[in-house]
Amino acid sequence: MSKLKIGSLLLIVFTLTGCVWKSEYNARLADIDNLKKNASALDEQLKKSEADKATLQDQLTRLQKEHADLQARNKVLSDDNANLDNLLKAKKGELSAQITAMRAQIAEKEMALSAKNAEIAALKQEKELAVQEKEKSIAEMKKTYNSLVGEMNEEIKKGEITITQLKDKLSVNMVEKILFDSGSAEIKKDGKKVIDRVAEILVKVTDKQIRVEGYTDNVPISSRLASKFPTNWELSTARATTVARYLQDKGIDPKLLSAAGYSGYRPVAANDSDEGRARNRRIEISLIPKEIDSATPPESPK
Repeated sequence: MSKLKIGSLLLIVFTLTGCVWKSEYNARLADIDNLKKNASALDEQLKKSEADKATLQDQLTRLQKEHADLQARNKVLSDDNANLDNLLKAKKGELSAQITAMRAQIAEKEMALSAKNAEIAALKQEKELAVQEKEKSIAEMKKTYNSLVGEMNEEIKKGEITITQLKDKLSVNMVEKILFDSGSAEIKKDGKKVIDRVAEILVKVTDKQIRVEGYTDNVPISSRLASKFPTNWELSTARATTVARYLQDKGIDPKLLSAAGYSGYRPVAANDSDEGRARNRRIEISLIPKEIDSATPPESPK
């Protein structure tokens, strides 16, 4: 082959080779450029990842701190809860003891109330019985009053005797002249007849005290009687005692009898006239309720 041909061939080869290298070179440049771009993008991503990592690290640190705070608070709450449980248990025990004590008090109060109600019921029954006894007593007194009024009708008409009843008290008022002579404490014969009729009715009375009371006017005792009755006190008392003893002789229980003299200090009329003084000179026989302390004998010593 001639040198010219060889040269031409080499030129062609070099030309072709140069074209190939250039093409590859450009391709490599493009690849490098792409790699640079990719590397830049990766670098940006790396920076972003580092920033995200730092953010996440901050968040992690914050969360860890919050977690620690929550754990501390949880411990405090747990301790508080334990203390509260203990306090509640103590309070429960205290309240239980108080409830038990209150129930005991309520039971005691209920027993006391029950006893009080029973006492009230007993008192009510006792009151009802007392009222019944009172009504019965008044009825009996009324019966006695009617008997005395019927028996003493003539003396009542003459004004020698007055008979009054006020609930459970009955009084027979007899003027002096039908029982005694002036200045005397001895019952006259006609006076005894009057008292006999009264005694026939009073002897049936067993649930009342029979009190005999003597009264005078305000005229002082005369000198001829002063040795026997120094004052009207002695005269009024002697007359009351004489009538009481006479009633006893007629069968009236002496335990029911009592006698008292009041002289002229309890007048029923003015002493400025003969009529008034005559009304004040009197004997009163009163039926009154028994007095427990006087009607009931004392217990004998054991």
